Amino acid sequence: MLDGDFWLFKSCNMSQLSAGDEVQLQSLLKQLLRSISDRISGAPSAECAEEILLHLEETDNNFHNYEFVRYLRQHVESSLGPVVEDELQNLTRGGQHAVGPGQDTSIHAVTRRTRDSAQYHQMLQTLKATMLVVVESLINKFDEDQLRKEEMHREIERCQSNSQFADNCSDSDSSFHQSYAFIRQEQLQVLAEKLDSSKPKEVRREALQALCCATPSDVLSCESWSALRRNLCSALTEPDLSENVLQFFAKSFSSSPLNVTREIYTSLAKGLESAFLSQRLSFPTRSAAVDINSPQISRLLKQIRLMNDFQKEVTTFWIRHPEKYMEEIIESTFCLLSFHHDHGSTGTEKTLEPVHLLSLLDIKATWFNKWMHGYYSRTVVLRLLERKYKTLIVSALQQCLHFSESFERSSGEAADSHVEDSSDPGLPQRGVFTRRDLEYSLFVHSLCILGKLIIYTNGRKLFPVKITKHKDPVTLTELIVILINIMYRHPQPSNGDSSLTGSLSPSCLVMEVLWMLCERTECAADCLHQTAVIETLLTPVVALLNAQQTNLKNPAATLILIADVLARIANTDRGLELFLYEKNLVVAHSEKTFAAHIVVQFTLRLLNKALPSLRESDASQTLCGAFIFVCRQMYNTCEGLQVLQTYGLHKAVAAAWKKTSSLSERIPTPVSGSCTGPSTQEMANMLVWEETLLGSLLNFAATPRGLLLLQQTGAINECVSYMFSRFTKKLQVSRCEKFGYGVMVTQVAATAPGVAALHSSGFVRLLVVDLWSALECGSDDARVVRPKPTPMDSIDRSCLKSFLSLINLLSSSSSVWELLCRQPLANKSEYSLREIPSSIPDLIDRLVAVDSDVKIHSLFQYEQSHVFGLRLLSVLCCCLDSFLLLESQYNICCTLLQSQRENVADQDATDGAIIIDSLSVERNHVLVRVHVVGGPSERRLPSRALEEGELPYSWPMFLSYPPPSCYVPTLQVKSDTQECEISAFLASSEEPKGEENWLEICRRHFCKAIKSKPNTLTGKVLADLLEKVVVHLSSSASGSFFSAAQYKEEKNIKNVALSSVEQLGIQTCFRYGCYLQVLQEDAESGLELLMKHMKNFLSTQRVKTSSALVSLQDGYPGHDWLASTVFLIMAGNLERSLHLLLNLSCQLSSAFIWPARIHASVHVPQEVAESGISPVYWCTAHNVEMLLKAEVPLVHSAFRMSGFTPSQMCLHWLTQCFWNYLDWTEICQYICTCVVMGPDYQVYLCVAVFKHLEPEILERTQSQELQIFLKEEPIKGFEFSSYLEFMMGLQRRYREIVLTDMESIRNPPE
Repeated sequence: MLDGDFWLFKSCNMSQLSAGDEVQLQSLLKQLLRSISDRISGAPSAECAEEILLHLEETDNNFHNYEFVRYLRQHVESSLGPVVEDELQNLTRGGQHAVGPGQDTSIHAVTRRTRDSAQYHQMLQTLKATMLVVVESLINKFDEDQLRKEEMHREIERCQSNSQFADNCSDSDSSFHQSYAFIRQEQLQVLAEKLDSSKPKEVRREALQALCCATPSDVLSCESWSALRRNLCSALTEPDLSENVLQFFAKSFSSSPLNVTREIYTSLAKGLESAFLSQRLSFPTRSAAVDINSPQISRLLKQIRLMNDFQKEVTTFWIRHPEKYMEEIIESTFCLLSFHHDHGSTGTEKTLEPVHLLSLLDIKATWFNKWMHGYYSRTVVLRLLERKYKTLIVSALQQCLHFSESFERSSGEAADSHVEDSSDPGLPQRGVFTRRDLEYSLFVHSLCILGKLIIYTNGRKLFPVKITKHKDPVTLTELIVILINIMYRHPQPSNGDSSLTGSLSPSCLVMEVLWMLCERTECAADCLHQTAVIETLLTPVVALLNAQQTNLKNPAATLILIADVLARIANTDRGLELFLYEKNLVVAHSEKTFAAHIVVQFTLRLLNKALPSLRESDASQTLCGAFIFVCRQMYNTCEGLQVLQTYGLHKAVAAAWKKTSSLSERIPTPVSGSCTGPSTQEMANMLVWEETLLGSLLNFAATPRGLLLLQQTGAINECVSYMFSRFTKKLQVSRCEKFGYGVMVTQVAATAPGVAALHSSGFVRLLVVDLWSALECGSDDARVVRPKPTPMDSIDRSCLKSFLSLINLLSSSSSVWELLCRQPLANKSEYSLREIPSSIPDLIDRLVAVDSDVKIHSLFQYEQSHVFGLRLLSVLCCCLDSFLLLESQYNICCTLLQSQRENVADQDATDGAIIIDSLSVERNHVLVRVHVVGGPSERRLPSRALEEGELPYSWPMFLSYPPPSCYVPTLQVKSDTQECEISAFLASSEEPKGEENWLEICRRHFCKAIKSKPNTLTGKVLADLLEKVVVHLSSSASGSFFSAAQYKEEKNIKNVALSSVEQLGIQTCFRYGCYLQVLQEDAESGLELLMKHMKNFLSTQRVKTSSALVSLQDGYPGHDWLASTVFLIMAGNLERSLHLLLNLSCQLSSAFIWPARIHASVHVPQEVAESGISPVYWCTAHNVEMLLKAEVPLVHSAFRMSGFTPSQMCLHWLTQCFWNYLDWTEICQYICTCVVMGPDYQVYLCVAVFKHLEPEILERTQSQELQIFLKEEPIKGFEFSSYLEFMMGLQRRYREIVLTDMESIRNPPE
């Protein structure tokens, strides 16, 4: 039963109550009121008390434990239980079975009918009558007790000479254990007169005692409150009376509303101001100290302590009151803290001020932090500081300047002793504070106020600040520089960061402020992303690089703090831009350079131990790790790695790791009984350092180019194993990372060496086992409250994470080949129910190729698990090379067709209807997807959803190929009768002088044709255009990037053997060409012969390698989609296709639009060729990610959040030349654009596609379907003509970077 309905029943019970029940109810009700008496007595009015009672169940955790409540619950169950049971039975017989959310509807129905029953109304009347009797009896008894108390009170007044107006007697039956004192107005007038300063001290003390026993609300609302307040403030200054006054004030603070307590607070503040003004306490000199145990100081401290407690508590409730009340409190506080500016002592003598004592009590200004936390109060604080009390900011800033300058003048040794003494936890217990102690506590208090102030926009607007003894106002940037200099002079916290000493050391305080600024984008931009700040932070680094002396007392400790701040700055987009692209550091001879170059040079010096002053430091490894971490914030981004890659930092880190790893192996194993302390500690330190280096190397894998660099270090297996160990422990990547290892795993899995490392580390096995546990086993240890609902989605939400992880792992055809090539399926004759798959082939065997009763019976949830496998197969087959491998090895299509035949209703019929269920629908979708090739308008994929009506599934199913014609729409041949200008240009015999001029004219015509008449760029026009441009480029020295192809056609070329994958690819391309009506029926043999020529030619262009990677052992892993595309463009003309491809092979664009040509090529360095990583990935995709972050940042962020990477989709699209994603016209224009306009247009095209898909990408990211959407859905509505201008804009801004990077393919940075 729901709680709300239960209390509806509860309030209406007790239909049968006897006289004994009434007596018991009186006792229980009285007991309840006693338990909540504190809440009631604290209420300022009867209405508030009533409100407290009405919401008692919500606010009192012990509500259900009160005997009165238990009594009511028992009567509910005994009286209304039968009625509820009858209604539930009636509801069940009516056929309304509630499941899930419907259960609430049933309960509400039962509740409504019960309330309409006769038993309910009878119970309600009986309850009202009975409770009236009980409550009336209690009220009468209370009145009698009150009369008796008043008579006793009057008797005491007559008998006692010193009239006391407070009665401390308590009647437990009537007053709920509270001491009540009722004082009339005339009595308060008498008290006010007795508190006059002219009265004897004894009389005033007795009046104060009587006042403390009175209700504060009565006192504060009386007519004589003004006189009382004046006398109370006067009594505060007297030692014998101040305790009583503070007692009354404290009681008023805890039990009165803000409109009352504000007057007390302001009175207390004014009293303190008068006390400091009149007493003129001297600030301690060098030989003197402040003893807080002295009566005078103790009194002031108690008053400030009471104020400070109220300051910290008032924020919880002042928003419920008018703003003027809050403003009075804040202004009285600021007035107290700044009074010394108006009433300071004359001459050179310095006085003790309220802020000194407040800083002792609340050294980190907690009160100010709370006041600035909420917008309601922060607005008032900042307004008052700006208009009336800017002197408080001036004072705080002067204190920081004084602290910095005084310790700059003093000796380092004295400064250190001061810091240790001032922050020693034993000082407050000793109770004596020297001048330096007070100055340091005020410095801490001032620093905390300034730190909190500048994190808000309006707080930063208060700067610059004009202060004395400074010619120019202090700006925000100068304040940060001052704080950094303070950190330089006190870099080391005392022992134990968790102690008071560590948290109050100057370095820790400054670092806390800098951390807060780093975490807020606007703060960091205004405060930290300034040239002066970066210069100040890197000044010691530049000095050490130039072999100059630094003024740092502890260089290693200081540099570690500097690195921490630099890393946090570099972790932001604006900070990273500042490091990479702004020359703001003067190095030597007025030469300026980038901050990133300074940091990486210093890091390399540290790694190579080339800095003598830091080489022998105990913290050298920690310091080196800190600066590597700064570099890590840069090189784990595409733009950062672009700048840093020339320094070879990955090589230096890898060398340090190899050296450390070899040293750790030499340390002897501790022997039992021997002294192992130093060796054990040395081993622990070495392991920490080794993990630091491994983690730093691993972060190179955050980008495609970085993954290539990591692979070349030879440490990829160890790094992935390290990542796997942290991944299984669910550890954060680093303190600056917002996401886990998901993106990095996906990036690594896109390449053959990466997925091989993942497999050897155990990651793949863990992923498969976790998936099987979620899919087949479920959570057995979960408490079963109700039956598990039948999943409505094809992928249950409990398995979605594992499904997406598998897609990320197998997104690239390289990873599929590495994990599945030459891996047969088990196809066992028997499967144990406890047998869990541990590899991808096992998973396909159990979930995809379910072709026997043995496999079916081995699944606990056959339909759900098989649907999962089919959905996974559907996504895998979106990559054409992955499908060709699966089909060639496992005959996927035959298995699915056979399953469809077995799902026919009438097995005897030759063409019986297939039973429609989730499996047959999913199989039908996969069968169409893998057989029909085409872009968004060239094929129709059947839906997976059923429809309402007589025909739930309108898509026809089939038992053999080819599929029904409804899945292949009629090709719309668009004929443009208008003559294309580019056709006329290509046909003209007159050629301009100079190859460059011809190309420029050709490009202009090409762009004009795409923008105005894109439909004309098909067929013969494109074939002629490609031929002419390729011939022109290959015949010129500037156009030939690689050496010219030396290929002689062999007579026995027909004997070249094609793999089953290549043969399946030829069949697929031939079907597509026939559909496009560009190939004749006899063209398949010509395509096969072209593939043999290309296989023979490219085999001579590849390096010989002994790599264990599957993708490097038998030629190119997949089908040559570019060669097939060219064959279709040339309308099946073998000779033209072959000549075009041979000429294209010497051009730079062939390295990117033709993956088979550059695979393990001799034209790239040996180590790059043997890496198994395609330039399309480490160059094109790398630049796409870099441009995407700058041009389409929302899409870049969406990929980061989803754990997927843009580089994987780029690799997928470009490897198969956008087949199945774009229509044929757009595919042809893609090839021509990259050849005619330049290979860098491949990058711009991918960025344009992501921009086109931006709305869908953002939507699918929220529903956790981004990977599935990008894989399964074609790129609908994309046209080159619409995005060519955008791509040309990208070319103007980025060609120098992108094209230069592509041209470095022959000699990439190592």
